[in-house]
Amino acid sequence: MKRRTFIAGLGGAAAWPLAAQAQQPERVRRIGVIMGGDENDYKPSVSAFTQALAGLGWTDGRNVRIDLRFGSDDINRIRALAQELVGLQPDIILAGGTLAIIAVQRETRTIPIVFASAGDPVASGIVASLNRPGGNTTGFAGYEASVGGKWLELLLEIAPGLKRAAIMFNPETAPISPYMPSLETAARSLKVEPIILPVHSDAEIETAINDLGREPGGGLVVPGDTFTLAHRAPIILAAARNQVPAVYPLSKFVKDAGLFSYGPDMVDISRREASYVDRILRGAKPAELPVQLPTKFELAINLKTAKALGLTIPETLLVTADEVIQ
Repeated sequence: MKRRTFIAGLGGAAAWPLAAQAQQPERVRRIGVIMGGDENDYKPSVSAFTQALAGLGWTDGRNVRIDLRFGSDDINRIRALAQELVGLQPDIILAGGTLAIIAVQRETRTIPIVFASAGDPVASGIVASLNRPGGNTTGFAGYEASVGGKWLELLLEIAPGLKRAAIMFNPETAPISPYMPSLETAARSLKVEPIILPVHSDAEIETAINDLGREPGGGLVVPGDTFTLAHRAPIILAAARNQVPAVYPLSKFVKDAGLFSYGPDMVDISRREASYVDRILRGAKPAELPVQLPTKFELAINLKTAKALGLTIPETLLVTADEVIQ
């Protein structure tokens, strides 16, 4: 009897390590997130990303820790934050905006990077190609080449007197090469003169738009990047003061009194980013995941601004718009 009890006791003792092992807490993965712009601008996107990530089984505070950093469009700050994040040795880094992506790449070629909203990841040297990104980086581009022509078509539809369209951008942060073929094709078809308008500061923005508004028929095309997003207030004010109709890349501009916007749904892109983070955390290689382009676009219109510019928005656009601000 005692021998059987002793053997049973041994069996129970042998089971203890297995039970203890089964009850070990799940490994917590670390996700570094750095966005090049202001925290308020990225709140909806960050929220969409974390919710989508939770839906895939990764919950902040349970099995992942998310370290958030915002660069406030300051290149020195962005570089310092990139260095800080890499120093934490996360399992993966999510980087938003071309400046932030490049800053992180300068710090590591081994930690997987998923990027968000790169203007042109190939032209910027972020990836080797869209289908075969190579290295430790892949992600979601913030452009689609045909959008350039669509911007011009919509601008002419809203402002029928359009004769010249200036494409405003900062060449240091936003390559416009992806948009130009479709934009130039549309310009020829619509008989609108395209003007390249590089700017680097608020002062240059004001001077450029003042010049554009000296004669009737001028319009403004504003591609999206961290610079134009951060400087949207002076762009919108100068356009209003000079009676220049403008098309913007994101609804944020329209909410701040811009005339209208057409561009990728950034919240949708953020949700999709979670799928790549999930796959990489489960063992996928960034080099094997092709760069994705936007699949969902949104149109937003500000009727108050249109009225101030003496423009009537066609009913066809009002019906199809995703957001109309009265």
